[in-house]
Amino acid sequence: MRALLSLIAMLLCLTPSVEAEEVVLGLSQDSISITTSFDGTEILIFGAVKREETIPDGPPIEVIVTVAGPSMPLTVRRKEKRLGIWVNTDAVEVDRAPSFYAVQTSGPLREVLSNTEDLRHTISVPRAIRSVGAPAHIENAESFTDALIRIRSRADVYQLREGAVSVSEQTLFRTAVRLPAALTEGAYPTRIFLTRGGNVVSSYDTTIDVQKVGLERWLFGLSRNQPLLYGLMSLAIAIAAGWAASAVFRLFRA
Repeated sequence: MRALLSLIAMLLCLTPSVEAEEVVLGLSQDSISITTSFDGTEILIFGAVKREETIPDGPPIEVIVTVAGPSMPLTVRRKEKRLGIWVNTDAVEVDRAPSFYAVQTSGPLREVLSNTEDLRHTISVPRAIRSVGAPAHIENAESFTDALIRIRSRADVYQLREGAVSVSEQTLFRTAVRLPAALTEGAYPTRIFLTRGGNVVSSYDTTIDVQKVGLERWLFGLSRNQPLLYGLMSLAIAIAAGWAASAVFRLFRA
C-alpha cells in the first residue's frame, strides 16, 4: 500500500500542470506574398483568454504581442568628422539582430512587464538584439546598439506601440501590426504573452510566412543563383533607360 501511494505521488509530480489562463489566438492571415507592387500590409491579431475558473483577483490581465523578422549578424560603425570629412572609425559586430521587430502592448511596457521577465523571454527591442561583446578599445559599446535601434525605429522596422492592444473584459484582445514594404523573406515568429503584475502567466507562439512571388521571386533567385547574369541584365536595363531618356530629351529640344 505504501509503495502504491508513493507511485501515485510520483505520477502527480510528473503530470504537467494546466495553466489557469491560456491564449486562444487568431490571425487575419498567416502568410504574406511580396510582389512588385507590395507596399506593406497590416496583420490583425486577435484572440481570447481561456480560463478553467473565474477571473482571479489582483492586477488585471495584460497582453503583449511581438512579431520578429529573420535575424542576421551585422556591423554597426561609428562616424566622426575629421579634417572636414565624415569617416568610419570604430565598429562593433552585432551577433544577431532581427530585420524587423514590433512590440505592441495593452499598457506601458514597464508597467505590464518586469525586467526579470523581459530578460527571460527577450521581449523588448533591446533584448531582441544579441551583441556578445565589443573590442576592448571601444568605449560605451552600448551606444552602438542604441544607434541601431534608433536608425531602424526611424525606418519603422523597429516598432514599440504601447497601448496598441485593446483588451475587453479581461478576456478578448485584438491589435493590428504594421508590416513595412521593405520586408525580408522568411519566417516571422509571432508571440503573445499574458501578464499579471509584470509576470508572464501564459504565452503562445506561431509563425507568419513572408515569401516573394512572381517577378520579385524570379529576380531574387536570379541575383542569388546567377549573379553575373543578374549584373549584366541590370547594366543593360540601365543603359536602355539612359538611352530612352536621352532620346526623349532630344525630341523635346527639336
